[in-house]
Amino acid sequence: MCGRFTISFVIGLYERFSARAPSFEIIPRYNIAPSQEVPVVVRAYPESPKNEIRLMKWGLVPSWVKDPSRSPKPINARADTLAGKPMFCELLKSQRCLVPATGFYEWKKERWGKTPYYIRMTDNSLFAFAGLFDRYRAPDGEEISTFSIITTDPNTVVSPYHDRMPAILKQEDEDRWLCPGPLSRDTVADLLRSYPAGRMEAYPVGKKVNNANAEGEDLIRPVPSLDDRSWEST
Repeated sequence: MCGRFTISFVIGLYERFSARAPSFEIIPRYNIAPSQEVPVVVRAYPESPKNEIRLMKWGLVPSWVKDPSRSPKPINARADTLAGKPMFCELLKSQRCLVPATGFYEWKKERWGKTPYYIRMTDNSLFAFAGLFDRYRAPDGEEISTFSIITTDPNTVVSPYHDRMPAILKQEDEDRWLCPGPLSRDTVADLLRSYPAGRMEAYPVGKKVNNANAEGEDLIRPVPSLDDRSWEST
């Protein structure tokens, strides 16, 4: 699954995703958690050469629910069951989005407890999770946009920490994911397969990230692994 992620730098983000600059400021984030607002990339108009960046809350609220407070708000959606889930199947046809990121966290169970690991591209570049979004209109007229991150089978970098990983799109496939209209089942399966392990890396970080309210660049700094005794003084 994916329960925390980062956008550790924002320079070049608009250009990277061929998007117009939004009316709001985007700042680096080092510990994005569910229910928080996140910049999400959508195809605003089929005829437009530019994408649009919108703020959305992480945790999907379908447009058809009567009471969001009683509705589940899934932060993840399994790639292999999207077409069969009422909450996701219609969104898969036309409400696909990109969720910009620079990395994400997973926790590994070890004999001394759970150790957080930070997983990113080897070149520390921006990338995008495949997502689905929806808009809920409250009785008072307020419109709330929400999204869910799709997960898939893990590659060999992620598998030591979890049996799922976020579906990361190759850059050349992002436009295919955003294109208007339904995608074939084969195309969806091809786009949402696990990302090549050779382009990714993972390393342990401090337990400060366990606090969902923690922020700061120090959260993604590597710390010595307790399994690696070479760092200890002798």
